[in-house]
Amino acid sequence: MTTLHAIILAAGQGTRMKSQLPKVLHPICGKPMIAYALETAAFTGVKKAVVVLSPGADEVKAMLPKDCKVAIQAKPMGTGDAVLSAKKALASTTSGHTLIMYADTPLLRRTTIQKLVQSHVKSGATCTLLTAHLADPTGYGRIMRNEHGRVIGIVEESDAHAAERAIREINIGPMICKTSALFE
Repeated sequence: MTTLHAIILAAGQGTRMKSQLPKVLHPICGKPMIAYALETAAFTGVKKAVVVLSPGADEVKAMLPKDCKVAIQAKPMGTGDAVLSAKKALASTTSGHTLIMYADTPLLRRTTIQKLVQSHVKSGATCTLLTAHLADPTGYGRIMRNEHGRVIGIVEESDAHAAERAIREINIGPMICKTSALFE
């Protein structure tokens, strides 16, 4: 298998949780949420992981493995900006593929992410993402496709017009890209 890197997005403030504890440190079955993302990345064969944090996330940084790199997202400006924050940490890395995951999705199965990675590598695609079809997609980003069925974008519900909100295919979060094309 090819070289696999990971960007784990953990800069969210978790304001809806109404807790002083950073969201990704909330325990699920005795482990902080972020531990599941790190374990899943390792399970899929990740060689280099970069965790994107917000400024002042010292409590999260302190619990990360020593070999884990950290990137800081200066302002919360969305997923794309968070991924861009990891660019410097991956600057010397252009080979292989980069898995992008949210740190606050502990219920995703390791095998699901492993299958996403395997499917991506086998297909030769530049980018592959995990989607689902929901009867009620309220609150989720919608997958935009062109007339050939290819993904052309993701529209967040708050930015979507009525026709886009009617789309039932949603973004689950994890995606994998060829590292050489990721920051283009």
